[in-house]
Amino acid sequence: MDNDAKLKLMQKRIIKSYAWQRDIIIPFSKDFDCTVEELEEVFFNSLDMSSLEALHATHESAQDICLYQKFNADLRLCWFNGTLELISDEDAKNLKMKLVKEVKNGKSYEDALKEGHLELFELLKKEAKY
Repeated sequence: MDNDAKLKLMQKRIIKSYAWQRDIIIPFSKDFDCTVEELEEVFFNSLDMSSLEALHATHESAQDICLYQKFNADLRLCWFNGTLELISDEDAKNLKMKLVKEVKNGKSYEDALKEGHLELFELLKKEAKY
């Protein structure tokens, strides 16, 4: 077996792993409306060996960042915090981090968002000395 064949085999072993298939390949192939094989080929051709090995870990950490940003958008904190400056940077960050942790611990996003809206309103009232 030559070096290229060995590299291809090692890449396939990584991408065919259970965690990769469950968390990345199958969900994204559905999102992209492509076959699993097509998506695997994109990763084979786009990433070197070290990137392939690290991809699952970077996917996991990116999920937290995306969830944090989703709460920022859905709570309209960019407006309350950034534009109007009614909520401090620290309060906005703490609220988002708390909600991200709750979702990671099993709470539904919708329930956490509802709780976030209630807490945001309490912060607004506190700032307005309601």
